[in-house]
Amino acid sequence: MKKLIKFTLLLAVLYAPSGQAATANTDFTIIAGDVLQITVWKEDQLNQEVLVLGDGTINYPLIGTVKASGSTPEQLQSDIKDKLQKLIPDASVTVTVKAALGHTVSVIGQVAKPGEILMGRGLTVMQALSQAGGLTPYASESGIRILHHDANGKETSAKFPYSDVINGEHLDKDIVLSPGDVVVVPTAGLL
Repeated sequence: MKKLIKFTLLLAVLYAPSGQAATANTDFTIIAGDVLQITVWKEDQLNQEVLVLGDGTINYPLIGTVKASGSTPEQLQSDIKDKLQKLIPDASVTVTVKAALGHTVSVIGQVAKPGEILMGRGLTVMQALSQAGGLTPYASESGIRILHHDANGKETSAKFPYSDVINGEHLDKDIVLSPGDVVVVPTAGLL
């Protein structure tokens, strides 16, 4: 598991957009799958690399299970500091995002490299299609759809006007994707 995390961290560093550190973004929201580095100054045994579990929590020494999903690194840092206060007064806690592995979108169907894409900040549909290697000759440009799950679990499907956007029209339709979104590129019909 540690080798997998280290390999994935290496990929995240190699393919992260330049100059975009997740921790520098104050509106970055932690989600399941992210890898965090938690450091407590002068408390080496509390310096931990943790994975945000599927239920949105982390397990941390001395304080147990802590909800991380939905928080910013700064909010989680404050929460951990508050929980440690009884045991380590004036603890200096730092939370950084080592890898935003939960922040992925999927591109499936008629693209050169279908699969999951690690998001940088502000990944649009066209950027995701580009990272997936572009459309194949068999792709239905007019049939591209974006599947989105909101926080309440409601799923929506929106048509993407690829031809318009590629021609420089309706650029506002090249929306920024959210973690977990799926871009579907179907096969064009024969007739």
